[in-house]
Amino acid sequence: MTTSTTSTLAEIREVNLSYLLLAQRLLQEDRVSAMYRLGLSDQVAQVLTSLTLAQAVKVASSSHLLCRFRFDDHAILSSLADKDRSAALAHAHAAILLADASVEQIG
Repeated sequence: MTTSTTSTLAEIREVNLSYLLLAQRLLQEDRVSAMYRLGLSDQVAQVLTSLTLAQAVKVASSSHLLCRFRFDDHAILSSLADKDRSAALAHAHAAILLADASVEQIG
């Protein structure tokens, strides 16, 4: 394995662990809001909240990213990136578009 590949895998593990820990914290603070923000189903949220730290580290060790862009819809991504709109308006528009889509469509 090259140094570049090793470095990339280490960065993926770091992102995965950060994502898992953030997801757990958000779910503990406000489950419904976290599920919406992260695009999680109830079943996935349950699994994430039940992970111990050791399990989270093990899951994070995957060579695949656990999180991904939820913006498969061009309208949502364009709305967030629109330079002509204010940031608050762009975020509100994206939230409206996301609220209209089911979790399975987004995540």
